[in-house]
Amino acid sequence: MPQLSPRQLVVLVLLTLIWGLNWPVMKLGVADIAPLTFRMLSFWLGLPFLALVLLQRGESFVIPRAWWPRVVLLTVVNMVVWHALMILAIPLLSSGRAAILGYTMPIFSAVIGSAIFGDRLAGRGWVGVLAAAIGVLLLLWNEMAALGSSALGVVLMLTSAACWALGTQLLRRLHVPVSLLTLSFWMVALTCIVLTALALAFEHSRWHMPGLPAAAAVLYNGVLALAFAQVAWFFLARTLPPVASTLSVMLIPVIGVFSGALWLGEVLRWQDWTAVALMMLAIASVLWPAPGKKQPNKD
Repeated sequence: MPQLSPRQLVVLVLLTLIWGLNWPVMKLGVADIAPLTFRMLSFWLGLPFLALVLLQRGESFVIPRAWWPRVVLLTVVNMVVWHALMILAIPLLSSGRAAILGYTMPIFSAVIGSAIFGDRLAGRGWVGVLAAAIGVLLLLWNEMAALGSSALGVVLMLTSAACWALGTQLLRRLHVPVSLLTLSFWMVALTCIVLTALALAFEHSRWHMPGLPAAAAVLYNGVLALAFAQVAWFFLARTLPPVASTLSVMLIPVIGVFSGALWLGEVLRWQDWTAVALMMLAIASVLWPAPGKKQPNKD
């Protein structure tokens, strides 16, 4: 169970805030822009920022041909399935509950790591998984009736979360000998192509000039939620064990729930407050250093 370095802590805090606030932002965006189109525009906006950072740092854009099968696989499981299915589910669910379902990912990650990759999760790690699972159930407590009429949204979000969990496991295990920025750029670029094809095929007839709130949502997604936060996530996923990196961002759906309540008028109940405590327990279970053991600095 690793102790976060100062750099990892700063990255984690920024990532948590940006992705947590992004759930109501996306809900506002897809109210005016077709969902796949919204995600496509965000990706194309974020891609040049990644390219500029690569150029500024003097890093190569080249990935040797032998490693492209791995890049494609990592892109599909970490990016394409997650982003496509998640954004299709957003219009069918409240923003806070969509965030909760999306962040069942750490639970899937722990199970996949144990069942498929033979990870031995420490006892308090399973406590964290259990706490996160109970938190999800509590936050969905008063939404069961609504979710019954939005079954497709639930299935889409849970499927995307499970695929992202698999991608997080593979990202640490499948080595690609290029810089993190180079890998991020090409994974985003490939996802841009897929999302563009999907938007053209299914949403072209719904294209129109968006209003100012939707345009601002695209800007937020492209610059912050993608260009910065996606690289930040890959950094955490590569430098922390898979379960630690996934459970460490469990505050994101909590922020999504409360920001959705503030901006969109979603009602909070006792289950929400109890879930906050459980999510914090889940984080502490994997990030708090073991007694009597000095953790190496991984910065």
